[in-house]
Amino acid sequence: MSGRVALVTGGTGGIGTAICQRLAKEGYKVAAGYNSGGDHDKAKTWQSIQKEQGFDFDISYGDVRDYASCGECIKHVEETLGPIDILVNNAGITRDATLKRMSEGQWTDVLSANLDSVFNMTRQVVNGMIERKFGRIINVSSINAQKGQLGQTNYSAAKAGMHGFTKALSQEVARKGVTVNTVSPGYIATKMVMAVPEDVREQIVSGIPVGRLGEPEEVAHAVAFLAAESSGFITGSNLSVNGGQHMF
Repeated sequence: MSGRVALVTGGTGGIGTAICQRLAKEGYKVAAGYNSGGDHDKAKTWQSIQKEQGFDFDISYGDVRDYASCGECIKHVEETLGPIDILVNNAGITRDATLKRMSEGQWTDVLSANLDSVFNMTRQVVNGMIERKFGRIINVSSINAQKGQLGQTNYSAAKAGMHGFTKALSQEVARKGVTVNTVSPGYIATKMVMAVPEDVREQIVSGIPVGRLGEPEEVAHAVAFLAAESSGFITGSNLSVNGGQHMF
């Protein structure tokens, strides 16, 4: 059991919950970062449900779009659990529209929540990782960063930017015991995807070679693999978890 501290942004969502649970099973002390529109009771309810299932997670509020708020989130985790060894940048939003109809707000909201957030969180933990000569930074991107998607110029651009960030930072910290990697999920059976009409879901699945949607736990498995101490020779990589839907 590692006892290392992991912070997962967007930790109370579908994929975030699976990541938190998997890291806890691997022996990490886990904090779930949340925003939830400022609904603290919702996050506390999530925490209670997880405790009933045997998971003792810390929760820490932070608006990932805001540098100072991220700092407060990190400060709470480090005061409660200790220095952060693993950061999973998982928080994100969508505001879909074709570019000809996209508002400036739809663009800036998505770039801020999905890309600026990676800087806002990582910048405030990376120096500590360098000093301690160990760290794992894992950025959760998307298949649509790799192949593009109609109606998602904002989301695809932000998620592609995450991996650009990964590749650059991985070179800066490679000799410091810190790795930086990206995980790019395809279509995963979260509540949001399962709420899509069945005929639409069937059409999506028809384009996935393995013939099904992915499970949140499969994304969590990839994250845990990259977080492991034995994964120290893997950095700057982008691990696709998409059932073969996009290959390159």
